[in-house]
Amino acid sequence: MAEKKQNAENTKKLSLIQVPFGLGTGRPGTEEGPESMMQAGLMRQLRKTAYEIATEYKVKAATTATASKDPKHLTEVKEISAQVAELVASEAAKQHVPLVLGGDHSVSIGVLAGLAKTAARVGVIYFDAHPGLNTEESSPTGKMGGMSLAVALGKAQLKLSDIANGISETAINKQNVVLIGVRDVEPEERELILSEGITVFTMHEIDRMGIERVIAKAVEVAGQGTDGIHVSFSADCLDPIEAPGVENQVPGGLTYREAHFACELLAESGRIMSIDVVEVNSKLDESRRTARLAIGLIASLLGKRII
Repeated sequence: MAEKKQNAENTKKLSLIQVPFGLGTGRPGTEEGPESMMQAGLMRQLRKTAYEIATEYKVKAATTATASKDPKHLTEVKEISAQVAELVASEAAKQHVPLVLGGDHSVSIGVLAGLAKTAARVGVIYFDAHPGLNTEESSPTGKMGGMSLAVALGKAQLKLSDIANGISETAINKQNVVLIGVRDVEPEERELILSEGITVFTMHEIDRMGIERVIAKAVEVAGQGTDGIHVSFSADCLDPIEAPGVENQVPGGLTYREAHFACELLAESGRIMSIDVVEVNSKLDESRRTARLAIGLIASLLGKRII
Protein backbone atom coordinates (compact mmCIF):
# COMPACT_ATOMS: atom_id res chain seq x y z
CA MET A 1 0.00 0.00 0.00
CA ALA A 2 2.78 2.43 0.91
CA GLU A 3 4.54 1.73 -2.40
CA LYS A 4 1.32 2.35 -4.37
CA LYS A 5 0.75 5.60 -2.50
CA GLN A 6 4.31 6.74 -3.23
CA ASN A 7 3.91 5.87 -6.92
CA ALA A 8 0.66 7.82 -7.08
CA GLU A 9 2.34 10.84 -5.51
CA ASN A 10 5.18 10.61 -8.04
CA THR A 11 2.82 10.41 -11.03
CA LYS A 12 3.10 13.47 -13.22
CA LYS A 13 -0.07 15.22 -14.34
CA LEU A 14 -0.94 15.90 -17.96
CA SER A 15 -3.69 18.08 -19.40
CA LEU A 16 -4.80 16.93 -22.85
CA ILE A 17 -6.21 19.77 -24.96
CA GLN A 18 -7.52 19.06 -28.46
CA VAL A 19 -7.78 22.06 -30.79
CA PRO A 20 -9.35 21.01 -34.12
CA PHE A 21 -8.59 24.27 -35.90
CA GLY A 22 -7.25 24.60 -39.44
CA LEU A 23 -8.10 28.09 -40.63
CA GLY A 24 -4.53 29.27 -40.09
CA THR A 25 -3.45 27.20 -43.07
CA GLY A 26 -4.58 26.69 -46.65
CA ARG A 27 -5.85 23.20 -47.37
CA PRO A 28 -8.50 21.29 -45.39
CA GLY A 29 -7.48 18.35 -43.20
CA THR A 30 -5.29 19.92 -40.53
CA GLU A 31 -8.35 20.56 -38.37
CA GLU A 32 -8.71 16.76 -38.19
CA GLY A 33 -5.21 16.36 -36.76
CA PRO A 34 -6.25 15.92 -33.11
CA GLU A 35 -8.79 13.24 -33.89
CA SER A 36 -6.35 11.50 -36.22
CA MET A 37 -3.76 11.33 -33.44
CA MET A 38 -6.36 10.04 -31.00
CA GLN A 39 -7.48 7.36 -33.45
CA ALA A 40 -3.85 6.39 -34.07
CA GLY A 41 -3.55 5.33 -30.43
CA LEU A 42 -2.40 8.33 -28.41
CA MET A 43 -3.99 7.12 -25.19
CA ARG A 44 -2.16 3.78 -25.43
CA GLN A 45 1.12 5.64 -25.91
CA LEU A 46 0.47 7.91 -22.94
CA ARG A 47 -0.06 4.89 -20.69
CA LYS A 48 3.55 3.91 -21.41
CA THR A 49 4.82 7.12 -19.79
CA ALA A 50 4.99 8.32 -16.18
CA TYR A 51 2.14 10.76 -16.81
CA GLU A 52 -1.52 10.41 -16.03
CA ILE A 53 -4.18 12.56 -17.66
CA ALA A 54 -5.59 14.90 -15.05
CA THR A 55 -7.92 16.81 -17.37
CA GLU A 56 -9.15 16.58 -20.95
CA TYR A 57 -10.61 19.32 -23.13
CA LYS A 58 -11.75 19.62 -26.70
CA VAL A 59 -11.95 23.23 -27.80
CA LYS A 60 -14.90 24.18 -29.98
CA ALA A 61 -13.24 25.60 -33.06
CA ALA A 62 -14.63 27.43 -36.06
CA THR A 63 -14.65 25.35 -39.25
CA THR A 64 -15.95 28.09 -41.53
CA ALA A 65 -14.68 31.63 -41.68
CA THR A 66 -16.07 35.05 -42.24
CA ALA A 67 -14.81 36.98 -45.24
CA SER A 68 -11.53 38.68 -44.39
CA LYS A 69 -8.57 40.37 -46.00
CA ASP A 70 -4.96 39.49 -45.28
CA PRO A 71 -4.07 38.23 -42.74
CA LYS A 72 -6.51 35.45 -43.45
CA HIS A 73 -9.05 34.48 -40.80
CA LEU A 74 -7.59 36.79 -38.16
CA THR A 75 -10.89 36.97 -36.27
CA GLU A 76 -11.12 33.19 -35.96
CA VAL A 77 -7.46 32.84 -35.01
CA LYS A 78 -7.89 35.38 -32.21
CA GLU A 79 -11.03 33.62 -30.95
CA ILE A 80 -9.47 30.17 -30.83
CA SER A 81 -6.24 31.56 -29.36
CA ALA A 82 -8.17 33.16 -26.50
CA GLN A 83 -9.83 29.83 -25.66
CA VAL A 84 -6.55 27.94 -25.81
CA ALA A 85 -4.73 30.57 -23.75
CA GLU A 86 -7.30 30.35 -20.97
CA LEU A 87 -7.06 26.56 -20.76
CA VAL A 88 -3.26 26.48 -20.94
CA ALA A 89 -2.90 29.17 -18.27
CA SER A 90 -5.34 27.38 -15.97
CA GLU A 91 -3.65 24.00 -16.32
CA ALA A 92 -0.10 25.34 -16.10
CA ALA A 93 -1.07 27.11 -12.87
CA LYS A 94 -1.96 23.69 -11.43
CA GLN A 95 1.53 22.41 -12.35
CA HIS A 96 0.00 20.17 -15.00
CA VAL A 97 1.83 19.76 -18.31
CA PRO A 98 -0.45 21.01 -21.11
CA LEU A 99 -0.31 18.73 -24.16
CA VAL A 100 -2.03 20.58 -26.99
CA LEU A 101 -3.00 18.75 -30.16
CA GLY A 102 -3.52 20.97 -33.21
CA GLY A 103 -4.60 21.99 -35.75
CA ASP A 104 -2.33 24.20 -37.71
CA HIS A 105 0.60 26.11 -36.24
CA SER A 106 -1.51 29.18 -35.44
CA VAL A 107 -2.70 27.11 -32.45
CA SER A 108 0.69 27.82 -30.85
CA ILE A 109 -0.23 31.49 -30.53
CA GLY A 110 -2.82 30.63 -27.89
CA VAL A 111 -0.52 28.17 -26.17
CA LEU A 112 2.27 30.73 -25.83
CA ALA A 113 -0.20 33.39 -24.69
CA GLY A 114 -1.41 31.07 -21.94
CA LEU A 115 2.12 30.33 -20.79
CA ALA A 116 2.92 34.04 -20.77
CA LYS A 117 0.08 34.52 -18.27
CA THR A 118 1.55 32.12 -15.73
CA ALA A 119 5.33 32.04 -16.19
CA ALA A 120 7.84 34.82 -15.71
CA ARG A 121 9.95 33.53 -18.58
CA VAL A 122 9.39 30.70 -21.06
CA GLY A 123 11.92 28.99 -23.29
CA VAL A 124 10.66 27.84 -26.69
CA ILE A 125 12.05 25.04 -28.86
CA TYR A 126 10.25 25.24 -32.18
CA PHE A 127 10.53 22.27 -34.55
CA ASP A 128 9.40 23.32 -38.02
CA ALA A 129 10.52 23.36 -41.62
CA HIS A 130 9.48 27.03 -41.59
CA PRO A 131 10.51 29.67 -39.03
CA GLY A 132 7.01 30.98 -38.26
CA LEU A 133 8.39 34.52 -38.44
CA ASN A 134 6.27 35.95 -41.23
CA THR A 135 4.32 39.07 -40.37
CA GLU A 136 1.13 40.54 -41.74
CA GLU A 137 3.24 42.68 -44.09
CA SER A 138 5.80 40.09 -45.15
CA SER A 139 3.73 36.92 -45.48
CA PRO A 140 3.35 35.85 -49.13
CA THR A 141 0.12 33.98 -48.28
CA GLY A 142 -1.43 35.84 -45.35
CA LYS A 143 -1.79 32.56 -43.43
CA MET A 144 -1.62 33.02 -39.67
CA GLY A 145 -0.04 29.59 -39.24
CA GLY A 146 3.19 31.06 -40.57
CA MET A 147 3.22 33.93 -38.05
CA SER A 148 3.16 32.15 -34.66
CA LEU A 149 6.66 33.06 -33.50
CA ALA A 150 6.45 36.56 -34.94
CA VAL A 151 3.34 37.15 -32.80
CA ALA A 152 4.96 35.62 -29.70
CA LEU A 153 8.07 37.79 -30.09
CA GLY A 154 6.10 40.99 -30.64
CA LYS A 155 7.18 41.37 -34.28
CA ALA A 156 3.70 41.17 -35.82
CA GLN A 157 0.75 43.54 -35.57
CA LEU A 158 -1.12 40.91 -33.57
CA LYS A 159 0.34 40.69 -30.07
CA LEU A 160 -0.05 38.09 -27.34
CA SER A 161 -1.63 40.83 -25.23
CA ASP A 162 -4.42 41.00 -27.85
CA ILE A 163 -5.24 37.38 -27.02
CA ALA A 164 -5.63 37.49 -23.25
CA ASN A 165 -5.35 39.81 -20.28
CA GLY A 166 -2.48 39.58 -17.84
CA ILE A 167 0.14 38.69 -20.44
CA SER A 168 3.77 39.29 -19.55
CA GLU A 169 5.33 41.01 -22.57
CA THR A 170 8.76 39.76 -21.50
CA ALA A 171 7.82 36.12 -20.84
CA ILE A 172 8.92 34.99 -24.31
CA ASN A 173 12.27 36.47 -25.22
CA LYS A 174 14.23 36.02 -28.43
CA GLN A 175 17.24 35.00 -26.35
CA ASN A 176 15.38 31.85 -25.25
CA VAL A 177 13.86 30.82 -28.59
CA VAL A 178 15.41 28.03 -30.67
CA LEU A 179 14.34 26.88 -34.14
CA ILE A 180 15.16 23.32 -35.23
CA GLY A 181 14.77 21.64 -38.62
CA VAL A 182 14.31 24.85 -40.62
CA ARG A 183 14.85 24.55 -44.38
CA ASP A 184 12.28 26.80 -46.09
CA VAL A 185 12.77 30.46 -45.17
CA GLU A 186 11.30 33.65 -46.65
CA PRO A 187 13.78 36.52 -47.24
CA GLU A 188 12.08 38.70 -44.62
CA GLU A 189 12.26 35.87 -42.09
CA ARG A 190 15.97 35.45 -42.77
CA GLU A 191 16.53 39.17 -42.17
CA LEU A 192 14.59 39.02 -38.90
CA ILE A 193 16.53 35.97 -37.69
CA LEU A 194 19.87 37.62 -38.41
CA SER A 195 18.95 41.05 -37.05
CA GLU A 196 17.44 39.66 -33.83
CA GLY A 197 20.09 36.99 -33.29
CA ILE A 198 17.54 34.17 -32.96
CA THR A 199 19.13 30.74 -32.53
CA VAL A 200 18.40 28.53 -35.54
CA PHE A 201 19.57 25.02 -36.34
CA THR A 202 18.78 24.37 -39.97
CA MET A 203 19.10 20.90 -41.45
CA HIS A 204 22.61 21.96 -42.50
CA GLU A 205 23.63 22.42 -38.85
CA ILE A 206 21.92 19.17 -37.87
CA ASP A 207 23.84 17.29 -40.56
CA ARG A 208 27.12 18.90 -39.50
CA MET A 209 26.74 18.82 -35.70
CA GLY A 210 24.49 15.82 -35.17
CA ILE A 211 21.14 15.96 -33.40
CA GLU A 212 22.62 15.24 -29.94
CA ARG A 213 24.78 18.39 -29.95
CA VAL A 214 21.95 20.42 -31.44
CA ILE A 215 19.54 19.44 -28.68
CA ALA A 216 22.12 20.03 -25.97
CA LYS A 217 22.67 23.56 -27.26
CA ALA A 218 18.94 24.13 -27.71
CA VAL A 219 18.23 23.18 -24.10
CA GLU A 220 21.05 25.44 -22.94
CA VAL A 221 19.65 28.43 -24.88
CA ALA A 222 15.95 27.84 -24.16
CA GLY A 223 16.58 26.92 -20.55
CA GLN A 224 18.80 29.86 -19.59
CA GLY A 225 16.94 31.78 -16.88
CA THR A 226 13.53 30.36 -17.81
CA ASP A 227 10.84 28.62 -15.76
CA GLY A 228 10.76 25.78 -18.26
CA ILE A 229 10.70 24.96 -21.96
CA HIS A 230 7.73 24.78 -24.30
CA VAL A 231 8.21 22.35 -27.19
CA SER A 232 6.27 23.21 -30.32
CA PHE A 233 6.47 20.36 -32.82
CA SER A 234 5.22 20.76 -36.36
CA ALA A 235 4.95 17.51 -38.32
CA ASP A 236 6.49 19.19 -41.36
CA CYS A 237 9.86 19.36 -39.61
CA LEU A 238 10.02 15.64 -40.43
CA ASP A 239 11.11 14.35 -43.81
CA PRO A 240 8.05 13.79 -46.04
CA ILE A 241 9.22 10.23 -46.63
CA GLU A 242 8.57 9.64 -42.92
CA ALA A 243 5.59 11.97 -42.52
CA PRO A 244 3.62 12.53 -45.74
CA GLY A 245 0.52 13.90 -44.03
CA VAL A 246 1.43 17.59 -43.96
CA GLU A 247 0.32 20.50 -46.13
CA ASN A 248 3.72 22.03 -46.82
CA GLN A 249 6.09 19.19 -47.60
CA VAL A 250 9.76 20.17 -47.69
CA PRO A 251 12.25 17.40 -48.58
CA GLY A 252 15.27 16.73 -46.40
CA GLY A 253 13.76 16.93 -42.91
CA LEU A 254 14.39 15.01 -39.71
CA THR A 255 14.50 11.25 -39.97
CA TYR A 256 12.48 8.93 -37.75
CA ARG A 257 15.42 8.23 -35.44
CA GLU A 258 16.69 11.82 -35.37
CA ALA A 259 13.24 12.99 -34.28
CA HIS A 260 12.85 10.31 -31.61
CA PHE A 261 16.36 10.84 -30.26
CA ALA A 262 15.73 14.60 -30.11
CA CYS A 263 12.53 14.04 -28.13
CA GLU A 264 14.19 11.51 -25.83
CA LEU A 265 16.99 13.97 -25.07
CA LEU A 266 14.50 16.75 -24.36
CA ALA A 267 12.64 14.47 -21.95
CA GLU A 268 15.93 13.68 -20.18
CA SER A 269 16.54 17.40 -19.67
CA GLY A 270 13.61 17.53 -17.25
CA ARG A 271 12.79 21.06 -18.44
CA ILE A 272 9.67 20.49 -20.56
CA MET A 273 6.73 22.48 -19.19
CA SER A 274 4.31 22.15 -22.11
CA ILE A 275 3.99 20.67 -25.59
CA ASP A 276 2.03 21.37 -28.73
CA VAL A 277 1.97 19.08 -31.77
CA VAL A 278 0.57 20.56 -34.96
CA GLU A 279 0.24 20.32 -38.75
CA VAL A 280 -0.87 16.69 -39.03
CA ASN A 281 -3.19 16.72 -42.07
CA SER A 282 -5.32 13.59 -42.12
CA LYS A 283 -6.52 14.17 -45.69
CA LEU A 284 -2.93 14.00 -46.94
CA ASP A 285 -1.78 11.22 -44.63
CA GLU A 286 -1.24 7.62 -45.73
CA SER A 287 -2.79 5.04 -43.39
CA ARG A 288 -2.23 7.50 -40.50
CA ARG A 289 1.56 7.16 -40.89
CA THR A 290 2.14 10.77 -39.83
CA ALA A 291 -0.33 10.59 -36.95
CA ARG A 292 1.29 7.39 -35.65
CA LEU A 293 4.74 8.94 -35.84
CA ALA A 294 3.49 12.07 -34.08
CA ILE A 295 2.05 10.17 -31.12
CA GLY A 296 5.23 8.15 -30.81
CA LEU A 297 7.20 11.38 -30.60
CA ILE A 298 4.81 12.71 -27.96
CA ALA A 299 5.50 9.60 -25.88
CA SER A 300 9.25 10.14 -26.30
CA LEU A 301 8.90 13.78 -25.19
CA LEU A 302 7.10 12.50 -22.09
CA GLY A 303 9.91 10.13 -21.24
CA LYS A 304 8.89 6.80 -22.77
CA ARG A 305 11.93 4.52 -23.00
CA ILE A 306 12.54 1.26 -24.82
CA ILE A 307 13.76 -0.39 -21.58
